[in-house]
Amino acid sequence: MPHTTLTPVFVGLRTGLHVLFAALTVLVIARAVLVPTDTSVAAILLAVVLLITYGIGAIAARAHSRRHVAGVLWLSVLTLEWVALLWLTPEAAYLVFPLFFLYLHLLGRWWGPAAIVVATVIAICALGIHGGWSVGGVVGPIVGAGVALLIGLGYQALAREARQREELMQELLATRGQLAATEHESGVLAERARLAREIHDTLAQGLSSIQMLLHAAERADPHGAGIEHIRLARETAAGNLADARRFIRELTPPDLDERGLGGALRRLATDQWDAQGLHVNVRVSDTVELPMHVQTALLRIAQGAIANVIQHAHAASATITLATDRERVEFSIVDDGKGFDLHQPTGQLRGRSDSFGLQATRERVDQLGGTLTVTSAPEKGTALTIDLSLGHVA
Repeated sequence: MPHTTLTPVFVGLRTGLHVLFAALTVLVIARAVLVPTDTSVAAILLAVVLLITYGIGAIAARAHSRRHVAGVLWLSVLTLEWVALLWLTPEAAYLVFPLFFLYLHLLGRWWGPAAIVVATVIAICALGIHGGWSVGGVVGPIVGAGVALLIGLGYQALAREARQREELMQELLATRGQLAATEHESGVLAERARLAREIHDTLAQGLSSIQMLLHAAERADPHGAGIEHIRLARETAAGNLADARRFIRELTPPDLDERGLGGALRRLATDQWDAQGLHVNVRVSDTVELPMHVQTALLRIAQGAIANVIQHAHAASATITLATDRERVEFSIVDDGKGFDLHQPTGQLRGRSDSFGLQATRERVDQLGGTLTVTSAPEKGTALTIDLSLGHVA
């Protein structure tokens, strides 16, 4: 079992089971030595064999915990040896209690309790045959079986909780890694966009003005002294201006260059999503220019949401809408797919890629200081609406 915060509990329970089995076996041996009978020697030998068999199985289980067939075979041999020992000495009936836990652990939800019932009946009959029938000889094994069932069910509940916590931890770690990478990517893209704007507004504009002034001077006196120097300066300024514009193109994020978020979404809708069988209608209002990191975040959200629609929603079409004004941004993605039940227990959604993508989207929106609203119902499609304040994210 993978290491979790509950691992010490499981180790303690298994260790206690081993100690209990060994102690009860030693008790059987001591009883045979202190109160000898005709079957004492055979009982001692068989008890030693039983203890060795148990030890071999316990060691093998640590090295090969997933070999279920071998575990069942080992338990069958252990049970046969216990029945034989029980035939020789009634004290072997105590060993049925640790066997109960082995049945539950190795035989599963249905066969485990059935084996406990059979073992309890065998123990009761053995006690009745050896020492006569009594209330204690009947009630004792039954109470032991009940206690073992309760403890076993508690152990299984703890094991399920540990697995669920481990899965949740892995999902959270994956989400954190994805968000960290996205945040780094957004920061890099925002810085590249800032540099591109700075170069465009300062260096490129300055070189363009210098080129225009030199060109005007060249036309004003095409045959004057120093005209060759003016022409050379103009050509140099033109070359540097071309380099500056190339730097601007290279610094601008490839998904968002030239036409911004709306253009990037339309290109994806035409070149990628339509080829995958989903018609995506893009409605973008570019009345307010959004910061580059906001455009990048919304683009990634749209890509993740449409990927989930294609993989899980079985939708024919989807609509992406971006509406902006000077204060707020509303970004929505609506599909006509099969939808899902918003009230479905979280445990049933855990591990599904659409649930993971929704959680990543929600945390990405939280980073922007916005709100995410999800509206869906079975066979009614799904709508994701993101509301941002430009004053907060600018």
